Amino acid sequence: MLVSKFFTEVCNTVAHAVGKPVTFAVCVLVVAGWAASGPIFGFSDTWQLIINTGTTIVTFLMVFLIQNTQNRDGAAMQAKLDELIRASDSRNAFVGIEHLTQEELDKILAEAEERAKGEGDEEIAEKLAHQRSRNRHRRAAS
Repeated sequence: MLVSKFFTEVCNTVAHAVGKPVTFAVCVLVVAGWAASGPIFGFSDTWQLIINTGTTIVTFLMVFLIQNTQNRDGAAMQAKLDELIRASDSRNAFVGIEHLTQEELDKILAEAEERAKGEGDEEIAEKLAHQRSRNRHRRAAS
């Protein structure tokens, strides 16, 4: 629990810091400084290895940080949506559908599309049909 809380705090702090314009500017300056030092080091293999290693390490660590942040944000958003569904006149059956398979979600989209058509809301029905089509194409491509 303590490790998880510490990791969450680190992720929040780093995510907040790297999302600032000044952080981007510092990174641009580092790359510009590295590029400008090329002639000094004769554009050697070691010179190239420095930027390759540095960017690889940062990218590797950022993948985990970003995934952690997105997982927590997604879970928090889902909990809020579930509470809104539960507290309203909406169908409680939608609570937890993010755990269904893609085929089950497509079936729910098709049913919602039919209900929208039945209620005369063609615009929503068209959007739902487009979403189902995109899901099918995405699965076919993978």
